Amino acid sequence: MGLRTAIPLAILLLALGLGAVSQAEVEQRGNLRVSFDADFVPNKLPRHRAAPVKVKIEGRIKTLDNTHPPSLRWLEVEINRNGRLSTEGLPTCSAALLQSTSTQTALARCGPAQVGRGSFQASVSLGREIASSGKILAFNGLRGGKQALLLHLFAAVPVRFTLVVPMTIGHREKGEFGTVLRAQIPRIGGITSVTHIGLTIGRRYTVNGERRSYVSAACSAPPGFPGAAFPFARGKFRFEGNPQIRTTLIRDCLVR
Repeated sequence: MGLRTAIPLAILLLALGLGAVSQAEVEQRGNLRVSFDADFVPNKLPRHRAAPVKVKIEGRIKTLDNTHPPSLRWLEVEINRNGRLSTEGLPTCSAALLQSTSTQTALARCGPAQVGRGSFQASVSLGREIASSGKILAFNGLRGGKQALLLHLFAAVPVRFTLVVPMTIGHREKGEFGTVLRAQIPRIGGITSVTHIGLTIGRRYTVNGERRSYVSAACSAPPGFPGAAFPFARGKFRFEGNPQIRTTLIRDCLVR
């Protein structure tokens, strides 16, 4: 996203046409391996004003010996501070309206507040490991009276379950990462562990005739440079009975 803390060498490489290729970062702790990826589209943006973007986030969890992975208990995603998130005039949904609902019912109840969608996979331990998959919907909401992102996960087989995960949205005044999304993941009966999450967040909407975007960004590269590389996102994953895993992603943008 927009960058005022550019890495000089990365900027030079980008100017020469050798910018970094977007790829996932993989971290391992003992038997546990986590892959984290995030990016934004489009990556060609104005230099001096914010434009609408969509943010894509993906995480994969596995064990090296294919045993049942530990439960993810805490998730934190930090986004570069030059990205902007706007909810003014956007309808909200509540976690209570989403509890015990299917994807279709959740959309019927909270469709006007939707800001993203994706999918997930889980491993269900029923004597043997059984793969499960489902859909994710993201809604603009509130938690404790403060801005939040409500994630609705629904799967029908082999075990039907609905999981509503509120992600608080925080802001930092200093540092490279200004927006912080945090979530505590509920336990799912002790036999189900999420192994993959893919989520795209972004929406255009209108307030009093004015077009707005849930997420926007600029590519504030230094004058004379066609773009910049920068620390875009940092992911932190904390598992039950396991140490925290953290990884940072470097991405680039081009000036249009």
